[in-house]
Amino acid sequence: MKLSYDQKYNVAYLRLHEKTAQVMTIKVSDEMNIDIAPDGTVYGIELLNAKKQLSDDHGALIVESEGHRREIPLTV
Repeated sequence: MKLSYDQKYNVAYLRLHEKTAQVMTIKVSDEMNIDIAPDGTVYGIELLNAKKQLSDDHGALIVESEGHRREIPLTV
């Protein structure tokens, strides 16, 4: 899994799998698209207006796993 963020366009992409087949993009909302293969495999999730969707009040992405918390700034 890989999360990439384009600060210029404020777009994030959460890649769940490498694309090995043709995918169809489904518009879920004005701020989210999902890339999905014909067999139902979700390859990735695109977040438009990502900073608003991914950050808390401090402008950072919060990653929590097994009781550990890490903040990753979305601004340089």
